[in-house]
Amino acid sequence: MIEVLAPGPYATVQDLGRPGYAHLGVPRSGAADEASLRLGNRLVGNPEDAAGIELTYGGARLAFRSGAWVAVTGAPCPLIEPSPTTVVAGMNVPFWVPAGSELRFGAPVWGLRTYLTVRGGIAVEPVLGSRSTDSLSGLGPVPLRQGTVLPVGGSGGLVEISVDLAPAGEPPPAVLRIVPGPRDDWFAPDALAELCAEPYEVSQDSNRVGVRLHGRELARTREGELPSEGMVTGAVQVPPSGQPIIFLTDHPPTGGYPVIGVVRSADLPIAAQLRPGDGVRFTVRPGRRRT
Repeated sequence: MIEVLAPGPYATVQDLGRPGYAHLGVPRSGAADEASLRLGNRLVGNPEDAAGIELTYGGARLAFRSGAWVAVTGAPCPLIEPSPTTVVAGMNVPFWVPAGSELRFGAPVWGLRTYLTVRGGIAVEPVLGSRSTDSLSGLGPVPLRQGTVLPVGGSGGLVEISVDLAPAGEPPPAVLRIVPGPRDDWFAPDALAELCAEPYEVSQDSNRVGVRLHGRELARTREGELPSEGMVTGAVQVPPSGQPIIFLTDHPPTGGYPVIGVVRSADLPIAAQLRPGDGVRFTVRPGRRRT
């Protein structure tokens, strides 16, 4: 069992989400930086879809009632050692937390979301096949708060640990590759060039639903709005303000604003780690279009 002594600014349980329910109005949800959760699970010998803890801007304190193998991935958070019972280790490496010990997270050096994975996975009750907290619909476990106690799963389904650590690199360039469409024809002919001309700044109103941006306004050539249509993670939706919004994992299944392009899946972890005040650029891969 893991007891939450302090959750930091915002912390939730996340796995790889609940796909297949969009026709019922249920978002997929799941880890915003899916690659980091998958890495953490591999490091501790879990299946990649096991549930872990997603921390937003660090600041958490977690007490371990039992010993456990854990790993910390994603935005690099320093582990603070204020007492002899506090365990300190590095990023992207499995390490042992003895029973009665505590993990204290500082603020990340870069990025926004840090993942704690534990061997056996966080074993809260699944909802529609997933243990993820969905901040939009409210499905899944409530966000973590002081006093929350999280069960850890047993040995079933574990795989052999095949690596000791993964390289901890520098922050990736804040450049998002997009595929144009499906509604780029709603915009002025130079709108895609305008989108890619200079960096946008990440707004403080961003969250797991989407990254709101400030920068060049994208002009439309059509009036009115679309009937609601299906949305995917990474869709760059443009409301009447002309300021783009990148949909993240808790985005609604449908939306009525035109989508000028979609961020490539490989770049979604970069989008998930953007924090308020960061700059981000777009680039269009020529010759391809989202339909």
